[in-house]
Amino acid sequence: MAETQRLIPTIRAALRARHYSRRTEEAYVGWIRRYIFFHNKRHPASMSAEEVNAFLTSLAVDGKVSASTQNQALAALLFLYRTVFDQPLPWLHELIRAYHPPRLPVVLTADEVRMVLERTEGTPRLILHLLYGGGFRLLEVLRLRVKDIDFRRGEVLVRDPKGKRDRATMLPRILNDLLHEHLERVRLLHQSDLRDGWGIVPMPTALSRKFPSAAREWQWQWVFPAARRWHDANGREGRHHVDESVIQRAMKTAVLESGINKRATCHTLRHSFATHLLERGQDIRTVQELLGHKDVATTMIYTHVLRLGAKGVRSPLDSL
Repeated sequence: MAETQRLIPTIRAALRARHYSRRTEEAYVGWIRRYIFFHNKRHPASMSAEEVNAFLTSLAVDGKVSASTQNQALAALLFLYRTVFDQPLPWLHELIRAYHPPRLPVVLTADEVRMVLERTEGTPRLILHLLYGGGFRLLEVLRLRVKDIDFRRGEVLVRDPKGKRDRATMLPRILNDLLHEHLERVRLLHQSDLRDGWGIVPMPTALSRKFPSAAREWQWQWVFPAARRWHDANGREGRHHVDESVIQRAMKTAVLESGINKRATCHTLRHSFATHLLERGQDIRTVQELLGHKDVATTMIYTHVLRLGAKGVRSPLDSL
């Protein structure tokens, strides 16, 4: 068991050396732990395809997990064997791979989006407007820094998103005044933190060592800082960005109050952004760039939604 416990730091080091996100790291380590405990704490190096398949089968049959969840567990175990153990995996073709059927995204109409946004207020209201107005993922908005917003060009730079491909998307002009007012309040909050001897934010990669004072500079501050400050292991105090659960709760409450009978989440606003652009005649390549999709085939899913919507194919029953 001691040897197995020493394995986890090695896995974390391998993930960080390859710049995997912190969320992916936690997910992979979690799945590897479950795999080890499923086989009574045997060391993974002593197991192969038979044990991996038994674990994946149990997830599907006993745990009733989705295909995407099962494939995430498989990806974690493949990383363990391929990268950490450096095994050639001659038994790779023997592994069970769950079929992940394509799913149509939930999309709100323009009126439904308006109903939802009207039932929000404060910072969550501004964030939800940005999600729909620029096609952002939730964490992309929450991780925005002051320097990422360009009012003159009317664009927002999305740094280090899913897929690691930076992109620029639109900043809705209607939000300019609201965002200016919000940033002025954030600036005053930052100045107050500096007077108290704090005012730092977490910095990406090794920039905190290269530019020691950058964490206190205005341009690096979060656009949407948390209300409370945090303390790190060295006793330093600073601010993280707003927690995503705050915005998710605001969205859920607004959907319920609107009486919309759809399972709409913050990500639904991104789907609605893409669908509404295509409905207005925007070309799909531009929408692909705005969303940051690597392959246009991913963006094509919204064309299926278009064919089923109010402007799509009409039922023959309607002409009777």
